[in-house]
Amino acid sequence: MHRLVLNRDIYTEILQQEIPAAQRYLWLVTADIKDLHVERRKKFIPFLAILNQLVENGVHVRLFHAKEPGPRFRKDFDRYPALVDSGLFERLLCPRVHMKCFIIDGKKAFITSANLTGAGMGSKSQHRRNFEAGIFTDESETIEPLMEFVDDLYLGRHCTKCGRRDVCPDPIA
Repeated sequence: MHRLVLNRDIYTEILQQEIPAAQRYLWLVTADIKDLHVERRKKFIPFLAILNQLVENGVHVRLFHAKEPGPRFRKDFDRYPALVDSGLFERLLCPRVHMKCFIIDGKKAFITSANLTGAGMGSKSQHRRNFEAGIFTDESETIEPLMEFVDDLYLGRHCTKCGRRDVCPDPIA
């Protein structure tokens, strides 16, 4: 299955349904990340609360992004002990990351133009959110090479020859 997901449906289908359903691991790759909130039981909570709950449930979460998030994200981040203390949560920075994809349990992937922000994910109002598109898939011929590519980034296989090492805040290798 390859399915196109647009605008607000990114929020309702991917952010509210698919990501919280991860069972083993969740890889999130984005250029930008902000203090995103998600509706749960008729109130809005930080997306970080969902990640924290996943980690507490034993899901390994890997968050890969290009730059340090803003102060509201950092303040929220510190409120979630599983994200700070657990070995099941890893956050990595690479200034060259511009792609956006989410890999859920190695069985589903969402490849998108949207950053992990309220405007990108469609959680903002109709007139304030970005116009975004993505492909949601469960086809292994797409997911496996994507996972290999993300894993190479995660393991720092591109670090030694990177032309941006001088601006990298924390080289992986």
